[in-house]
Amino acid sequence: MKKELITELFERFEHASYEYKGIECWSARELQEILSYSKWNNFLGVVQKAKDACSNAGEKLSDHFADVGKMVVLGSGAERTIEDIALTRYACYLIAQNGDANKQAIAFAQTYFAVQTRKQEIIEQRLLDIARVTAREKLSKSEKKLSGIIYERGVDEKGFALIRSKGDAALFGGFSTQEMKRKLNIPDNRPLADFLPTLTIKAKDFATELTSHNVLEKDLKGDSSISKEHIENNVAVRKMLKERGVQPEQLPPAEDVKKVQRKLESEEKKVVKGLKKGK
Repeated sequence: MKKELITELFERFEHASYEYKGIECWSARELQEILSYSKWNNFLGVVQKAKDACSNAGEKLSDHFADVGKMVVLGSGAERTIEDIALTRYACYLIAQNGDANKQAIAFAQTYFAVQTRKQEIIEQRLLDIARVTAREKLSKSEKKLSGIIYERGVDEKGFALIRSKGDAALFGGFSTQEMKRKLNIPDNRPLADFLPTLTIKAKDFATELTSHNVLEKDLKGDSSISKEHIENNVAVRKMLKERGVQPEQLPPAEDVKKVQRKLESEEKKVVKGLKKGK
């Protein structure tokens, strides 16, 4: 997510908050617009899921979702009252968690309403952490998918490990998986990808997805042809990165993604506990 968009969304969420009966709230009508839901009825479906989650958590709905009226000006200049809901921070958090995560505004809201100290730099870092953890999970799924595809085509687990290692060497300019681990001071018993920056994780994922696609499309079989395909795909991805001034093997290591994931999960538990109490 671009910094400019983060700044824009941060300001919109900040300006949309107001006090209702002494509690910081957001208007559901305004939230609908910020979260890019064009129709009120569609947004109400997300609100209902949030209400269900609230009830399932043992919370009183009226403490977080208050039915109120909102005055709007019609084209004629006349005013009328329309349905609206005053939402606490916890209610907004639940709405964000139940919204369409493909919407950038939803992805931002999931963090915005979870961060107690509303500082843009904290929100930015949490979004970066989430993006990296998500990218790593996606790579694991892509590798599992490729492993399953090629297993049916005569490549066993040992063969897959070798193919993956050759792909790493192609992506990292000749450095093997083990050489990259030594270069980045990564423990031998840990996956290289757990310590790679988000950009490199996504590069590996793209090359892996290309291989899965082409193995099926070209009906490739056996270690040799599939290995050649995977190497070529990693070479192509490396070329694209180099054209943009990026050499994967020169990027510094990132924090252990497992540690980042544990931190996010721990924060999430604290956040939910605090939000329920209205903190």
